[in-house]
Amino acid sequence: MTQLLEQDTLSVSEAAAKVGLSTYTSGGTSRKGWYRRSAGTALAVARYTEADLRRLELLTKLRRTGMPVQDMRQYAELVRQGDHTRAERLRLFRAHREPLLTRIAELQADLEVLNYKIDIYRKTVEEQE
Repeated sequence: MTQLLEQDTLSVSEAAAKVGLSTYTSGGTSRKGWYRRSAGTALAVARYTEADLRRLELLTKLRRTGMPVQDMRQYAELVRQGDHTRAERLRLFRAHREPLLTRIAELQADLEVLNYKIDIYRKTVEEQE
């Protein structure tokens, strides 16, 4: 990601493009209170800082891992409450990691089966040629 100077900000559409979200989605994360708007901006005109982009990226990755929206909101609220919530944030991430590791192992096993079948079909197709 291109580094922004602290005083630089991006519009919703610029931020969405950098993070790979739709304008609607990136604007919605702010509307839902998952992070604060940049200081000095009107409510109707969201501007995103480098820190905002990092939060958007994290939320995108958490969602892609299957973290429930409720847990993402809980995380955002814990961040807003301050550093004294770090232990709770750690617990939240650890709890989410366990089923994710299980899912990755299952997907790896599924991929092995798929690769096996591809190899079988590839060999039979090559024999016919």
